[in-house]
Amino acid sequence: METWHERMTGWHKSSYTHFEENACVEVGSAPGLVGLRDTKQRMLPDAERPLLVFRALAFSAFLRRLRCSARAGVAML
Repeated sequence: METWHERMTGWHKSSYTHFEENACVEVGSAPGLVGLRDTKQRMLPDAERPLLVFRALAFSAFLRRLRCSARAGVAML
């Protein structure tokens, strides 16, 4: 059975990665899906590495909300 880590391709560090804050995430994709994982956990086997999977439209809405909040100076917790 194929895992989410195997289904997702094109993994790359997010353009919003902050190395000085040790807040790095990687983004990957599959048809209609977007995956997020923590760069700091790259030493873990894929089977143990946490991964968030969004539908592409939901991920776009999530990013829009973050951008709007950032422009308004709202802290997202």
